[in-house]
Amino acid sequence: MNSLRVRLGVLGLALLTGFTTPTAASAAQGAPAPTVEEQRLDRAAPQEILRRSGFDTVAPRLARALDAARSYGEARRAVTREGARLWQRAVDRAQGRGGVGGDLSRDDDRPLYWARLGMTREVRTWEPGFGLTDGRRAALLGELERTSRGQSAISYPHGKGLKRILLTGFDPFTLDRDIRISNPSGATALALDGAVIETADGPARIETAVFPVRWRDFTEGTVERTLRPYLPEVDLFTTVSQGRVGRFDIERTNGAWRGGFGDNDNIGRTETVPVTDPASQPQWTTTTLPYAAIVAANTGRFPVYDNTGVTEIPAGGTEPVVRPDGPTPGSTARAGGGGDYLSNEIAYRATLLRDRLGLRDTLPGGHVHTPVLQFGAGNTTEVTDPEFVRNRLDIITQVRTILKVAAEGS
Repeated sequence: MNSLRVRLGVLGLALLTGFTTPTAASAAQGAPAPTVEEQRLDRAAPQEILRRSGFDTVAPRLARALDAARSYGEARRAVTREGARLWQRAVDRAQGRGGVGGDLSRDDDRPLYWARLGMTREVRTWEPGFGLTDGRRAALLGELERTSRGQSAISYPHGKGLKRILLTGFDPFTLDRDIRISNPSGATALALDGAVIETADGPARIETAVFPVRWRDFTEGTVERTLRPYLPEVDLFTTVSQGRVGRFDIERTNGAWRGGFGDNDNIGRTETVPVTDPASQPQWTTTTLPYAAIVAANTGRFPVYDNTGVTEIPAGGTEPVVRPDGPTPGSTARAGGGGDYLSNEIAYRATLLRDRLGLRDTLPGGHVHTPVLQFGAGNTTEVTDPEFVRNRLDIITQVRTILKVAAEGS
């Protein structure tokens, strides 16, 4: 029995005619509908990015592998293989290995993002002849997410004399505001995965992974599941995300609060950050990165700030108050230095995990916010331009230098 799958042209037509959710005719019977995030894939800019990078072949390749699968085991092996292949291909492209595959600059993180969504849509809407339970489909999607984000590829060489650095980035976000958006933190993760930097204390190996901009994944523990095996082994870690215009920020304090802004599936959450053992959950966590040394160093063209501000409800109070010098005793978090979105949350979760593993006094770790990646003046339609590329390359280079300073100052 041949596998049934969504006809992407039908879905694209539905989107072009103004539907925000697919009709029953636009998905294979019995298969889940594509997510809000996946539905954006058929728009012109994502298709251009995929075509101009050569990553437009990725999802069709997985589709063929799924169609050829005659068992769940075969399907899982195909998903694992193709997810890992996508991550490695994106890393190789960013680091100058292999063919470019098109005229987009190698430093571009967006081909990875859009190709992954093509793959998840294939898995989500696939109807094999042997049947597929919801639980097994979810397991396939989870495996694809982990392998295509580098989360299962973190590996450090054995032996002494080599420092270990762990860095995380994010997918593009606010795509309904501008579908062309790139995330410099994700681009940095691709550019630095496996890189070795020379420090005054010897070489340091960087391993990286990328995380989704979705509240649900964080609630389900993707950050802790990915980082827990490695934090006891590394010498330094930093979560990285896009922050403010024209500046880097080393975020001093992270808060246990979700502020409700919509994620890439247009879902918002307003609540205390949900973690295991909430009875022992602190309202605040702090960086252990050598922020003073980083701020004092000449790391690149963008200024770097030690950001100490937070928003809190003071002990005994009811209304939020902005505190430029950090939280006061007994206060309730409403925003860390990095805000109340997933940037703050990954920093909070990673540093809370550090503390719960008993590494607070020995492991430097925290969050770095990069400048907003901006297009050139007047570019409101093109998916790239020379200034856009220059800004992204400068941010990547400066993060690398910040890591060098942090490793030497720890």
